[in-house]
Amino acid sequence: MTTVLIVDDSSTLREMISGLLIKAGMTVLEAEDGEKAKNMITSRPPDLVVLDIVMPNMNGYELCRWVKNNGPTKDVPVVICSSKNEEFDRYWGMKQGADAYIAKPFRPAEMVETVKHLLRGR
Repeated sequence: MTTVLIVDDSSTLREMISGLLIKAGMTVLEAEDGEKAKNMITSRPPDLVVLDIVMPNMNGYELCRWVKNNGPTKDVPVVICSSKNEEFDRYWGMKQGADAYIAKPFRPAEMVETVKHLLRGR
């Protein structure tokens, strides 16, 4: 079964995205900040990571860069899901190695379709 790690400091948003992905048949893990996510990814890499940018301890840009520059996880797709919706934010996220950038608020179908598309490409 496919495992997706959702990293966001908002428990409400983690719960919402989890519900969408579980309904789509995926297993979901959650972390509330980049440091906890990094530890989870190190012990058992997920098939895909959905992460926010603005988080305590380690922001989403740093976590994305770490995932993409870490040998065992460099091919794990990363979806940035953030309320930072300026063109520069999108550009910077992709520059860090993100495979997709979804701006909040998002349509539920957009999240599920993006995740499925990236998982098919693995």
